[in-house]
Order: sequence, then C-alpha cells, then structure tokens
Amino acid sequence: MRVQVVDHPLVSHKVSVLRDKNTPSPVFRQLTEELVTLLAYEATREVRTVEAELETPVSKTVGTYFAKPTPLVVPILRAGLGMLEGMTRLVPTAEVGFLGMARNEETLDIITYAERLPGDLTGRQVFVLDPMLATGGTLSQAIKFLFERGADSVTCICLIAAPEGIARLESEHGDDDRVHLVLAARDERLNEKSYIVPGLGDAGDRLYGLAH
Repeated sequence: MRVQVVDHPLVSHKVSVLRDKNTPSPVFRQLTEELVTLLAYEATREVRTVEAELETPVSKTVGTYFAKPTPLVVPILRAGLGMLEGMTRLVPTAEVGFLGMARNEETLDIITYAERLPGDLTGRQVFVLDPMLATGGTLSQAIKFLFERGADSVTCICLIAAPEGIARLESEHGDDDRVHLVLAARDERLNEKSYIVPGLGDAGDRLYGLAH
C-alpha cells in the first residue's frame, strides 16, 4: 500500500479554511470540491491510457485517451458525495457507483446499508471518496468489498487522516501494492470518541447540515 500526502500550498490553504469552525456550509462544500480536484490530479497519475489517432483542425496526430474499462468513482455515503463533483470535474467520463457504509458510534462496527455498483469490477481502477479516515474501519471494509467484486486497483482519496486509521489500512492492506491512499493532511491522533484531532468536525454535517 502506498500513502501519499499531497504537499502543495493550495492544498494546505484549503485544508486550513475547512478546519475553521466558522467556515459556513456553502464555502465548505465549494472548498471540498476544489480540494478533491487537486487531490484527484495526483490520484489519477497512474490511470491507464491508450493512444489513438485523431484529426485536429490542422492535421492528423496521435492523442491519449482513457483505456477501457473506464475508471469507476465510488463515494462513501453520505459525506463522500460532497467530494464527487470535484472528482468528476477532472474525470468526467468516469462511471460512478455508491457504497453506503456507516460506523456504529457505540460498537465502532461497520454497517453496509446501501450499495450500487456493477456486479463485476474485473479490470476496473476504482477511486474511493471518503473525506475522513479515522479508525480506518469503513475504508478497509470498502477496499475488501471492491476487491471481492474483482477490482484491479483501489485508490482512496481522503481530505484528512488519523495515524490510527492509516495504521489499520497498512496492517490489513500493507502488502498489497494495488492499494493507494491519497491525503490532503495527516493529523495528530484520534480522541476518546474516535474523532480526528485537530480534524475539521463531522464532514457530513458540515457539508449538508445535521442529520435528523
């Protein structure tokens, strides 16, 4: 497993504004989309391509296109939806699937409550979107789920991550070079409630408001 923290002033600036508790939801959503586009630029560096002839207004040449099957983008509901627009803006021809996974706040077990994916992911490069890597349970389960469906590789894009979450992914997928983790920031720790510190609060609530 490869872990990449994107080191760029634009990324650092946007993460800082996201962390600010006074940043309103509309600005939080916009910055999330912008930040994901920056992360996706790095995350898609190894996306498979093919060359094909094309004709410009001036002459014929050879261009580069995504190989088939096209990349599959999978946001983890619900907070991952806030990252989808930023990803598809950069990769508009990608297909989109959905995974609904949630952490039981008492037991910390992962519950899969929704799934909308192709039945066979053979040969697919999959990009998973989940803003917060806390304990690592949700993301680890998602990775296993996608490989069971036949995914060729899984690249996870997260805004921030706790060391405990990264350690869990490394313990369960560390020997698998098909797994790539791309982060905007690596945070200090988890607190006693398994929230990321310093973190940015609950990403889903800050994107969409409190759930009822």
